[in-house]
Amino acid sequence: MTENRASTQTLGSGENPPEQRRSAGALLIAGPVIFLLAEFIAAMAWTDPAYSYTHHFISNLGVHGPSTIFGQYMYSPLAWVMNAGFFVFGIVILAGTVALRDLSGRRRWATLVPATMLAVGGVLLALYPGSGEALDNGTGQYHSMGAFLGFIGGNVLAIVLGRQWQRIGVSRRMGRGLITVGVVGLVSMTAYLALIVSGGDNPIGVIGLIERGAVHPFLIGLICAGAALSKRRPAHEAPDPPSTLPRPADDAGKDAGGPRPHLR
Repeated sequence: MTENRASTQTLGSGENPPEQRRSAGALLIAGPVIFLLAEFIAAMAWTDPAYSYTHHFISNLGVHGPSTIFGQYMYSPLAWVMNAGFFVFGIVILAGTVALRDLSGRRRWATLVPATMLAVGGVLLALYPGSGEALDNGTGQYHSMGAFLGFIGGNVLAIVLGRQWQRIGVSRRMGRGLITVGVVGLVSMTAYLALIVSGGDNPIGVIGLIERGAVHPFLIGLICAGAALSKRRPAHEAPDPPSTLPRPADDAGKDAGGPRPHLR
């Protein structure tokens, strides 16, 4: 009875149940992996000319084409793969964030709002591919909105989770790592936007690399956080530490061969 009551109190004081924690961790891993796999598969199918992670925009992978935007030719044979990745990955990350039940009140909203922004941004990217024609027919604004919702939502989510490291159940080092990747992502997003505005129709050749600096770091950070959540043992399952108290004199005597005889 006493042990059950103690376990219940531990779980109720900010500790996710093991199944809930593993589910959250698995979803936070799955969402970024879906994005990165979709990006890789779509890029490998683009062979004439070869797709460049350094030069080409990520959104180019979702345009079947042929089309041209900002001086970049776009023809993605597996555009549907990238668009499926855009659509799903943010929703999965949002589901993982919802599964973090040890946050409440304003702390919970601080994670749900950016996670929702990320999910909505991914859906907009999938539904409105960023082709040259999109700029002409007006749908390009929805694609741009989706991109920046994703940039801001994903990086702010990483920072907020990093600040709440103790409550969500990761190490202090992991928390600092999440904050770092979020800051790097926001700085990269700012540089990316500046290059788009200043570069006109021909942004610099490493624009794709800078754009990925706004996306890949927070994706990798969420994968690491999800892995830490999946492996971490809850406090009430931790093994009891070995006792460091000195043994009573009587016990020491017994170990030495029994009680000492009394002197007469």
